[in-house]
Amino acid sequence: MKKYTAAILSAMLAVTMAGCSDQAAPASDQSSDQSSETADKTVYKVAVVKQLDHASLDEIANAITAEFDQLAAANGVSIEYQVYSGNNDASTLQSIGSDALVSGVDAIVPIATLAAQTMYVAAEDTKTPVIFAAISDPEGSQLTDIDFVTGTSDALNTEQLMEMIIAEKPDVKKVALLYSPSESNSEKPIAEAKAYLDSKNIPYEDFGSPTNRDEVIQTASSIIASGCDVVFTPTDNVIMDAELTIAPLFAEANIRHYAGADSFVRNGAFATAGVNYTDLGTETADLAFDVIVNGIENSKYYKSYEVMPGGIITVNTETATLLGADYSVFSQFGQIVEVQTTEN
Repeated sequence: MKKYTAAILSAMLAVTMAGCSDQAAPASDQSSDQSSETADKTVYKVAVVKQLDHASLDEIANAITAEFDQLAAANGVSIEYQVYSGNNDASTLQSIGSDALVSGVDAIVPIATLAAQTMYVAAEDTKTPVIFAAISDPEGSQLTDIDFVTGTSDALNTEQLMEMIIAEKPDVKKVALLYSPSESNSEKPIAEAKAYLDSKNIPYEDFGSPTNRDEVIQTASSIIASGCDVVFTPTDNVIMDAELTIAPLFAEANIRHYAGADSFVRNGAFATAGVNYTDLGTETADLAFDVIVNGIENSKYYKSYEVMPGGIITVNTETATLLGADYSVFSQFGQIVEVQTTEN
């Protein structure tokens, strides 16, 4: 999939779409885009739209809804939210956006780039606030300077990850760059990685071809056969979907997999330096609530977005043991958090 522009997505919205496949609660029949009133409590309605189901996006969605519950209790209001999954499919996401707007939501909170781009186009006519979560490159994704769009960014510190690679393995032979061409958020960090590796005269090989889980697994086999001893993956949703399968393959081949989010590491990758996705989800919910109550034009990040702080080094201790890797060198880059492999 290529990067979706607003014009292309607008045209596609006219086509009859399939319904969403993952809903946490039934949609309301209310058609007004204003908050509704019960006997003694204001009710706000929000659609939370995941691009697809996987550990990172699930963690963010869970944090968003948990914070909505806290905000509702603290402010004496009701926040009715519905969580959708677009299954990484543009048509499904477009249908979700249309249904959410017909139901009269006060805001849409899309998680990941394709979901955010699709919700932006869906809300162009109504100007329903769109508060995105976890967009690595909002400018490159054309999600800035829009009067009804704001959100949070998990922009990756690519240079720091490259420095971690060299610190732990100074004799690195060749780095594999593993990402999907369908993930526009991977473009900038991959370009940054290439520039850094070029500056250090470290060989690398581009493996930016897989577009689905099966292709990722096939590409992992190619990487193992290529002679690469390190793999770098940015915050790429397609790769993340296969991480539980490819991580043990890399570890058994003594290949270190560095990735753009801690969810990769919790699924078996070696290490990352990035944001905490629970914190990101919580902050996104706070931003969304402020927008709903006070108006997006009064938001601190009006026509802009908030970059979440990073500096958290997450290491999978099980993978480190298999690799015989001394990750104590990472302490120079930030706080080290040790995790083990889980399916969540």
